[in-house]
Amino acid sequence: MSPTKIKVIDLFCGIGGLTHGLIKEGLDVVAGIDNDSSCKFGYEYNNKAQFIDIDILEVTADRINQLFGSEKGTIRVLAGCAPCQPFSKLNLNAITEKQLEPLGKFAQLIAETQPDIVSMENVSDLAIKNKYPAFESFLKVLTDNNYHYKYEVVDVSEFGVPQKRRRLVLLASKFGEIQLIKRTHKDKRVTVRDVIKHLEPIKNGEVSKRDPLHRSRKLAPINLKRIKATPHDGGSSNSWSKDLILDCHKKKSGKTYRHTVYGRMSWDQPAPTMTTQCVGLGNGRYGHPTQNRAISLREAAIFQTFPKDYQFLPSSEPIVINKVAKFIGNAVPVRLGSVIGKSIKEHLSKNYEGRT
Repeated sequence: MSPTKIKVIDLFCGIGGLTHGLIKEGLDVVAGIDNDSSCKFGYEYNNKAQFIDIDILEVTADRINQLFGSEKGTIRVLAGCAPCQPFSKLNLNAITEKQLEPLGKFAQLIAETQPDIVSMENVSDLAIKNKYPAFESFLKVLTDNNYHYKYEVVDVSEFGVPQKRRRLVLLASKFGEIQLIKRTHKDKRVTVRDVIKHLEPIKNGEVSKRDPLHRSRKLAPINLKRIKATPHDGGSSNSWSKDLILDCHKKKSGKTYRHTVYGRMSWDQPAPTMTTQCVGLGNGRYGHPTQNRAISLREAAIFQTFPKDYQFLPSSEPIVINKVAKFIGNAVPVRLGSVIGKSIKEHLSKNYEGRT
């Protein structure tokens, strides 16, 4: 069976991290759907796939079926990462029904369009038994529609992503048992040193003359003092003088949280989880291992395994750090997309051979 016969629609596609990984494995991604129109250029330019700017709640089964087409022998894959903020540990507010609608809509489209294979990626907390009825409902839809499925929480660094990032990955199929391929880097993780040591040094707030994406956000004077006072290669705020410690971190309730922010990355470990705030020093351990700055957009893109030629904005448009950081942090790591693509192909080689 030719890989070109595998057609994919990527729901909640964003800038195209998952799509790009699937395309690298030879899958035909026919369209990405997202309601963030600012992703349209980057998605289409890099993936040569159609970007459909629409709210997922307005997508109909007829639209999905039209995009897949009616060519005989085509394997139809519906993939996506529903917005994960409601299920994140960082979300301290009560989850509203409105926030759960995208995941429910994903399940509805599965039931109405009956794709051959489903892929879903989300935050690891979704796997906590009986914690999120919306996820239990999603699984029930799969069961009721005769899908074999398996989900697991993976640290993507075990697949060669240079980043500690625990995610739930679910695969479902009409054809038989399906699961992710075996871990490729369980015994040897790709480290910060492996992927960014070669980049030219830049200063706080500076832009590389060779690479416009290799730029760091200019730190406030107090934060520049903090990073300078932080030991190289994995250092934290433990070494700061009292005048540098935030008032909220001096309280008993803030002492534990204090060690999760304003730290430097370690050269010989994978990077911490990339988020939309990953280029800010106070939003995590996003300090460069040795240079007195937070990581650059280029470094964040590398940790998310975007290739160097991936273009997030038109060349004529100025680079706004917050905008590009959002594209990068919201994305599925490209390499994880490749792993999902490999898993689908491996599954089909065992379960689809001989079908017509």
